Amino acid sequence: MVMSVEQDLYVTRSGESNLNSGKPPVILLHGLFGMGRNLGTVARVLSDQYAVFSFDLPNHGRSPHSNAMTIASMADEVLAMLDRLGLQAVNVLGHSLGGKVAMSLALRHPSRVHKLVVADIAPVTYASQHDAVFTGLSAIDLQHVKNRAEVQQSLQASIEDTSTCQFLMQNLEKQEQGFRWRMNLPAIIKNYAELRQGLSLDKDHQVFENPVLFIAGELSDYIKPEYEAVTRTLFPNSAFEEIAGASHWLHAEKPEVFNALVLAFFE
Repeated sequence: MVMSVEQDLYVTRSGESNLNSGKPPVILLHGLFGMGRNLGTVARVLSDQYAVFSFDLPNHGRSPHSNAMTIASMADEVLAMLDRLGLQAVNVLGHSLGGKVAMSLALRHPSRVHKLVVADIAPVTYASQHDAVFTGLSAIDLQHVKNRAEVQQSLQASIEDTSTCQFLMQNLEKQEQGFRWRMNLPAIIKNYAELRQGLSLDKDHQVFENPVLFIAGELSDYIKPEYEAVTRTLFPNSAFEEIAGASHWLHAEKPEVFNALVLAFFE
């Protein structure tokens, strides 16, 4: 697996020998506060048959920071990267925020998406769910902490869920003076209301007719039965699967089931 910095978004590539296999390359888009490597398990499985490109979304991971940040703008930045990489029609898998960006890409540029997998997110507006995370992250003076353990201890004072804290800690990067978050926290907080917005048909969004697979975690409430009608309005060729015993982090909690669903759908 080779890592590289492209002109814009940071991309991790694998399975590039499959570029001439006749199978569409696969683009992986992570969720809020994440980075491309969060989908590393499914990337490894897919790379046996597909060329796989895992993106760090704007304001995340090693990708550039900017003040402006909407679902549509991120979808367009993903499109720009496809152009730079010379990729035309691709399969796309997006989890959570990455799923919304993937859906927007398909609705804005349907000719560029062959098949779409959306993991535990729907094209609807969500209530604020990250206030405790924002409070915990913003409260830490990263310039004056001594070590990673101190940062994690501070986070756990605001965020009870240990797995969430460990996930956020992946963003912590050592500097000469203290630490920094890899994600652009001020921009994410500033644009959070925009990131929670749903998708709808308008002058920029067309109905996406190609196959779409929505995968939900049984223990998650991100995909509800009442969301199906609006989902089918945008994506009429949709299928829905649920992974038993999985929460919002379904790809990490039930990787074998999740990966099997994705492989079968792309094939």
